[in-house]
Amino acid sequence: MTIPGEVLRAHTQRLLAAAQEHPSGIVPIVQAGHPVLRMVAEPYDGQFDSAELEALIALMHRTMRAAPGVGLAAPQIGLPLALAVVEDPGAIDDEMRIARERPAVEFRVLVNPRYTPVGEQRVAFYEGCLSVEGYQAVVARPRQIHLTGADETGRTLDEVVSGWPARIVQHETDHLGGTLYLDRAELRSLAATDELGGSWAAEPHPVAASRALRFDLEAPPTA
Repeated sequence: MTIPGEVLRAHTQRLLAAAQEHPSGIVPIVQAGHPVLRMVAEPYDGQFDSAELEALIALMHRTMRAAPGVGLAAPQIGLPLALAVVEDPGAIDDEMRIARERPAVEFRVLVNPRYTPVGEQRVAFYEGCLSVEGYQAVVARPRQIHLTGADETGRTLDEVVSGWPARIVQHETDHLGGTLYLDRAELRSLAATDELGGSWAAEPHPVAASRALRFDLEAPPTA
């Protein structure tokens, strides 16, 4: 079912008004169980003027940073629109950066993004989600993807993305199709983000977690 542009605009205006009431100019992130997280987001085709789009993107950027997170899709603030923002400072630890192929990612906007795997290599790491607070699980994803779509200026995106940046793109694009990372996860790996669970996620590769929690782990990529 197509959502009329005026409905999306009205919803966006309510979000922007709500953000003005918050000291940090942010809005709540909806949690698993909210129907919007299971909807297929409406493609963006110019429903907003440039000022409205700019304000929405700025709101998503602030909300993502405050969480803090490395990506945020519009459905996560309750708006069923195919729009996402990503930004990652990268891994500080050299071993983690190399093992996870996690460089810094500058802030960018994804409009109507889609991805397809490039090659057959898959890598498995712990992931969390701002809409599934308090938990994390191992997800095996394609190491490299072909990303298409556009940015906020309408410039076409057509590029190959690898490593952790590819994981972020996949995670956020999945949100726009109504998919949560848990749908793709090894559920035996599910762990709370407490001291023990944090130790599992802090490994360069989740080998200790796979042994302790008894789940299969695909072989990590070679250096």
